Amino acid sequence: MGHDEQPPYQRVAGDLRRRIKSGEWQIGDKLPGRPDLARHYDVGTNVIQKAQERLIIEGFLEGRSGSGTFVRRPRERLRMVRSRHREQRRTSPFRADMADHGITGTWESHSQARTPAPDEIAHRLGISPGDPCVRTDYEFLADGRPVQTSVSWEPMAITGQTPIVLPEMGPFAGRGVVERMRSIGITVERAVELPRPGRATQAQANLLGISVGDLVLLIERTYFDADGRPVETADIVVPDVRWEVAYEFGIDAPGR
Repeated sequence: MGHDEQPPYQRVAGDLRRRIKSGEWQIGDKLPGRPDLARHYDVGTNVIQKAQERLIIEGFLEGRSGSGTFVRRPRERLRMVRSRHREQRRTSPFRADMADHGITGTWESHSQARTPAPDEIAHRLGISPGDPCVRTDYEFLADGRPVQTSVSWEPMAITGQTPIVLPEMGPFAGRGVVERMRSIGITVERAVELPRPGRATQAQANLLGISVGDLVLLIERTYFDADGRPVETADIVVPDVRWEVAYEFGIDAPGR
């Protein structure tokens, strides 16, 4: 296979996608069986299966147990807006973002206290490697479907002796970093986000319901208090096939 030649399943997926878009099969139509498609494209049925799985992820097809594979209405790529305004709403920013789309936002999480800070996390938080942190792994859901993951780190030197030491327990559970820190007298003044493209790892693909190697947006986010001290940092993963991320910037009026 040459460097520019597509793998067989991608070639088949591309032609099936073209045929669906051209109207050869309408929404609700059942595709021919895998053996028939395999003969048509002169490939194995495993190639057809992988091509169909690709189009299922993209939202062109849906598999129905015991019935076959059908054309479905392509999914729209929803927009996730990240701005300072999302932090000013006294609720979880994620839940508020999903509500803007008429979607119920929920999440599952697991926190582990006294986790030693790895070198990179320590650098981002301005602490020493090995200092104890609370690490929280999140899987965020929209109407029960996974839409992003996040791994959050908070220094226990800040929250260790407070009611908010575990982000998803206590009186401010689920309220977001800004509200939780405000409850212990810390004003979060700014957030810095570093977005970059990436490819899904096996672990990320399993959580997000996508394929290994699919495009994702990786966002490194750090919150700072009024003194410029980092109080939390997180690595967020957003699947590109389902969401586009937009950044909104407020412009101060002249003279302000």
